[in-house]
Amino acid sequence: MFTVKTVSPEETAALAERIGTICPAGAVFALAGDLGAGKTIFVQGLARGLDFSGEVTSPTFNLMNIYEGRMRLTHFDVYRLTCAGELDDIGFYEYADDPEGVVVIEWFDKFTEEMPEDYVRVMIERVSPSAAEGENRRCMRFSLVGTRLCGFFEEMKHVVNSGD
Repeated sequence: MFTVKTVSPEETAALAERIGTICPAGAVFALAGDLGAGKTIFVQGLARGLDFSGEVTSPTFNLMNIYEGRMRLTHFDVYRLTCAGELDDIGFYEYADDPEGVVVIEWFDKFTEEMPEDYVRVMIERVSPSAAEGENRRCMRFSLVGTRLCGFFEEMKHVVNSGD
């Protein structure tokens, strides 16, 4: 596990963009955090790192968006779902194991038992601001579930901590 703090939405997006530039096919990111914590901003940066140049929006109402860049990015927001059976209805399982693309699942913590075997968990929290630091500080905790993405996780930790 490693932790990173950012001080602005732009810094959060830039960090995710760096991750996107090294992201391998088959990577899955599971994001959790309160409303407005910065999950979609993270996905916007990740998409830029995957060479997608269009608009990235939260799929809260349509549940899934697909973005085509260097690799396909499938972006789920399962906030509005109430039971695991609804994941089947939206084709979640077919997309969640995409060996040729990248998958991001916002609000994954509603369905932890339904997640793929291997993924990077990203917990995003607002940090109480001091007057000097402003209101946009975020703390992101990255952890690995499973073993298949171990090499990527170590490379990601290096890229994030080095600022490259």
